[in-house]
Amino acid sequence: MEKLERPIIVPWDFSQVTENAFQHAVYMSKFLNREILLLHIVSEKKDIESKKVELKASSEKLGKEYGKKPHVEVVVGSIFKAIGDAAKEMKAEMIIMGTHGMKGAQKLFGSKALKVVVSSRIPFFVVQDKPVKDKIETILLPIDFKRENKEKANWIYYLARNFGAKFIILKSKAKDKGFRRKTLSNIKYIESFLKGHDVEYEIVTSSGKQRFKKEIVAFAKEHQADLILVMATRDITWADYLLGAPEQYLLANPENLPVMCMNPKPAKIAGGFRAAGGN
Repeated sequence: MEKLERPIIVPWDFSQVTENAFQHAVYMSKFLNREILLLHIVSEKKDIESKKVELKASSEKLGKEYGKKPHVEVVVGSIFKAIGDAAKEMKAEMIIMGTHGMKGAQKLFGSKALKVVVSSRIPFFVVQDKPVKDKIETILLPIDFKRENKEKANWIYYLARNFGAKFIILKSKAKDKGFRRKTLSNIKYIESFLKGHDVEYEIVTSSGKQRFKKEIVAFAKEHQADLILVMATRDITWADYLLGAPEQYLLANPENLPVMCMNPKPAKIAGGFRAAGGN
């Protein structure tokens, strides 16, 4: 693979939605001072050269149209593993991935996107539409009872430092006392971090009138958030995909809002070993 310093990877399948993702990558690259790499996945080695020709043509076209010519790479494998493997090998800054969020099929498309996301510890910036503007000013940070919420802290600092964004913390309104206690613990941890790093924020409690994942999207739309920051379910299993992990809905949300999603660290179990899951 071409040697690039922490590139922004855009998985590319020659569709409009991946071009939308490239447009996001262009403005992100200006803030992060990174090169962009188009990554195409083929199932057989014999297809590499022909697809590389097509990919180079796309690169030339994009460079002329958007003023930023991307690098290109074609690899063999499944999208559910090859994207994460390539990102790890190249020490990518992030992966900006276009996904189809068709109404009525959010679970299907969200499931596919989530399977790709959990293949890597590299953060995914998942988009459906073209950028509305060329900067990130307001980020919605949903917080519930899950412990992995605390892992958002480092990414809060990353986004605040690079984009100067303001954060709106949307606190889940849980009925269960145990969940309320855990949610409050997460809020206190994140709030302490934000104060310690002088990051602008406000806290709003959800109404609890509908499922939290739907409140997240509605709130983000109403308050014109530029990005929703979420963590994938820790050590996700087939049952999570079958039942519909909340991230699936968010990644393919009906308002077509950009979502930054990270795969949390595997959980520790007795003896210091880690449970399976993630890379």
